[in-house]
Amino acid sequence: MKKPDTTLYFITDSTNMCEDEFLYRTEQALKGGVTLLQIREKDRTTREYIHLASKVHEIAKKYNVPLIVDDRIDVAMAIDAEGVHLGQSDMPVDIARRILGKDKIIGATAKTVEQAVEAYKNGADNLGVGAIYPTTTKVKTVLTSVDTLKDICKAVPIPVNAIGGLNKDNIDVLKGTGISGVCVVSAIMKAENPQTAAEQIKQRFICLG
Repeated sequence: MKKPDTTLYFITDSTNMCEDEFLYRTEQALKGGVTLLQIREKDRTTREYIHLASKVHEIAKKYNVPLIVDDRIDVAMAIDAEGVHLGQSDMPVDIARRILGKDKIIGATAKTVEQAVEAYKNGADNLGVGAIYPTTTKVKTVLTSVDTLKDICKAVPIPVNAIGGLNKDNIDVLKGTGISGVCVVSAIMKAENPQTAAEQIKQRFICLG
């Protein structure tokens, strides 16, 4: 599979939303220029996760944007998603690669240079590094310095994305780090207009050079 474009990596959050609202906001974000989409559901049953991920996948296909499933290789396989993203407590990247094969995208979370190098050697296609700022999502976060982010970018040849509390007003701190893109959750998902929010964040990142 062609390496993913991670310029604007959008991670969904369906907390306190009905399904229709969630799907509407997700599609608006895609209209705004999202280049990689990840569905993240920590509290749903397997059946619920598959149901929602299937609907999100159909929307993503309309915009030719790959869908990544957070944590759950079984759900990704069930809906034939384009890939998975694995945290440090999830299935090891090398085992996931063996199961999914060479054509699926496997992303990994890394908070240190050592974790980044290990993930790359085990077959990860891209990395999410952070949190750069405190986040409002339910995910447990440990802050990562911009210097560490820069060191990780130098240590591995695969795309590295910053994640954690990022929005159009604070991503200037990432200038010169060497990242391939930004991962955004709340700044798009909770925006009054998700399409406009996505457009503004993407343009702001591109302008960082």
